[in-house]
Amino acid sequence: MILNGWYVAAWAHELDSTTPVARMICNNPIVLFRMADGKAAALLDRCCHRAAPLHLGRVVAGGIECGYHGMVFDNQGRCVAIPAQDTIPASAKVKSFPTIEKNQQIWIWTGEAGLADESLIPDFPWHDNKENWSFRYAAYKIAANHMLSIDNLMDLTHVAYVHRKTLGTGAPQAHLDATLATTVKDRGVKFISWMLNSVPPATFVRTLGFTTNVDRWREFEFIAPGTVIQFTGGQEVGKRAYEDDRRDGGYQLRRFHCFTPETERTTHYFSSVGNGHRPDDPAATEELFHEIDITVREDIAMVEAQHQELERHGEEGLMAIKSDATRIAMRRIVARLLEQQQG
Repeated sequence: MILNGWYVAAWAHELDSTTPVARMICNNPIVLFRMADGKAAALLDRCCHRAAPLHLGRVVAGGIECGYHGMVFDNQGRCVAIPAQDTIPASAKVKSFPTIEKNQQIWIWTGEAGLADESLIPDFPWHDNKENWSFRYAAYKIAANHMLSIDNLMDLTHVAYVHRKTLGTGAPQAHLDATLATTVKDRGVKFISWMLNSVPPATFVRTLGFTTNVDRWREFEFIAPGTVIQFTGGQEVGKRAYEDDRRDGGYQLRRFHCFTPETERTTHYFSSVGNGHRPDDPAATEELFHEIDITVREDIAMVEAQHQELERHGEEGLMAIKSDATRIAMRRIVARLLEQQQG
């Protein structure tokens, strides 16, 4: 897995001023908490005294207090207090991880700390644009390698089969015949797919009551190591959504995905669903989240089954088909970044 990169460790609302959060990230036991000034922090979840997990302690004015013998550590992992002891040895510290809060997310860098570049954190300003976008946040656990979920979003032909009752309404051929434009970047891949004059999926009909065919777009961008940004929607045929890029109005959905490795075999999936067509209607946001949650669980079931089969038999005998082109481009970028990390 790529370690020299930013992953989401938590949603911002998960961290309060009193309760630490324990989370395994990239094979590291991590404790997340907020300092008294509100700044998020991430430390190795292991006290340097007797190896007690720090998340069993509590957040105090100076940082996090070990629940075993009361030593306190700040956001850099330095011990700042030892009960009944005035001298604090230089060795009294635990490993800290670079941590940044941005766009309602807590980001963590588990690789070489000196390489942590804040400019590499993906931008998702729609989380902060509450006037025009209403978001619902979720976190899932996936019993599969994180890369399989990224693969899944890089090849949308699966929608016609995995999501037949929701997003996959219509003949599979409509998904297979969609136009596709792909741009390869230094640390990612972006593509936009258009399904023109297509039957609106059930989610569109239930949300906005479409009665005619739609021009439907699916825009996805992978940003290494684990983020996928999504903008999808549909407009009634004749409103020139495709010809003139008129995508305002109609059905609009923005999603944020981050697949954070827990281990090589398990994944933290941080997902947000944004309602851009009726942002001032909480019921519409809840309805949209419910629709998307169904598709998320369909994807998770397929990816977990795939992972189990790969665990048993590896990739022997597997082949690539035409629709794998974007996924393969993404995998090449990941392979290059892994080589740089190892080199």
